[in-house]
Amino acid sequence: MKILYCIAGTCNSGGMERVLANKANYLVSRGYVVVIATTDQRGRAPFFVLDERIRCYDLGINYDENNGKSLFNKLLHYPFKQHRHKRRLNALLAEERPDVVVSMFCNEASIVPALQDGSRKVLEIHFSKFKRVQYARRGLWRLVDLWRSRMDERLVRRYDRFVVLTEEDRGYWGALPNIEVIPNARTFNPATKADLRSKRVVAVGRYTHQKGFECLLEAWARIANQSPDWQLDLVGEGEDRAMLQASIDRLGIGDSARLTGTQSDMDALYRSASVVALSSRYEGLPMILLEAQAYGLPIVSFACKCGPRDIVTDGVDGFLVEEGDIEALASRLGRVMQDEELRLRMGEAAALASMRFDEERIMDRWINLFTELTAQR
Repeated sequence: MKILYCIAGTCNSGGMERVLANKANYLVSRGYVVVIATTDQRGRAPFFVLDERIRCYDLGINYDENNGKSLFNKLLHYPFKQHRHKRRLNALLAEERPDVVVSMFCNEASIVPALQDGSRKVLEIHFSKFKRVQYARRGLWRLVDLWRSRMDERLVRRYDRFVVLTEEDRGYWGALPNIEVIPNARTFNPATKADLRSKRVVAVGRYTHQKGFECLLEAWARIANQSPDWQLDLVGEGEDRAMLQASIDRLGIGDSARLTGTQSDMDALYRSASVVALSSRYEGLPMILLEAQAYGLPIVSFACKCGPRDIVTDGVDGFLVEEGDIEALASRLGRVMQDEELRLRMGEAAALASMRFDEERIMDRWINLFTELTAQR
């Protein structure tokens, strides 16, 4: 069976790119043929290692040239790029003749259902239904986001199968006949867990509005003096670095909170931590939480849409607090930091809970989906 994935690029370090690399590598190791079609690779190498048997094609559309530009600029250029994208992707499908085409809900999402190449079409979303309105843009951009959210409701129905990551998100989309829940698989299966005796809290993600790290820093400022031997590390990179550093300076927490940049050795990162924090405004199914559980790390997280509620059982393997409640986030963080017995108990529960996201279990569900769809052709 041949599976063709469509994504903007494999050169980024995000969760979606990591999930695709893991799935593609797993499938080729089981004898599947995997092809990845990108639009914005620009000759850059994949960030995550891809098996050499995976064939990658870049269609050279370069949507990112218009990122950060005006609404008028996008309205002027986007239709032409969509036309070029459709033509080039259609030619690739005619050459490759895949059994299944999977859109990762990038710029190809509106194109793929219309391509009459004989393949089955699958759409998978890595954020919640409310992704676009959660951008929190204003003015005309907000109207565009609201309109595109309405169009998404129509678009997902055009696919043979629409895959969401959480039961929570399935509920938001309603009773769609083609919807299915398949979560991401955990990416680590460590032989030993973190010992939870270090004095280190970590948060991982891009320095962007979505991740809400400024809220985490505000929470940390409330408890830093109570636990002066503890360190908070924000691991990532992004456009909000200067703003976050300014927040650290303004709050006077530079001795205990730092922006570390990205780290390639995630195994060492998790082993050196005792708590993982998540302060996001929205997610899909945050990989950081799946990975934290695999290492037996307790989690303190905002209960944002979507993901944390499907992963963390409040009071058992971590704590969930209402999104944006900085006082509660600080209180729960402080409690886990100061109570080693609680931390160890939650860590054991987290390691057990992580088995729900074992790679074999999750990939069996994808393989069953592909088998079912191709049997219907």
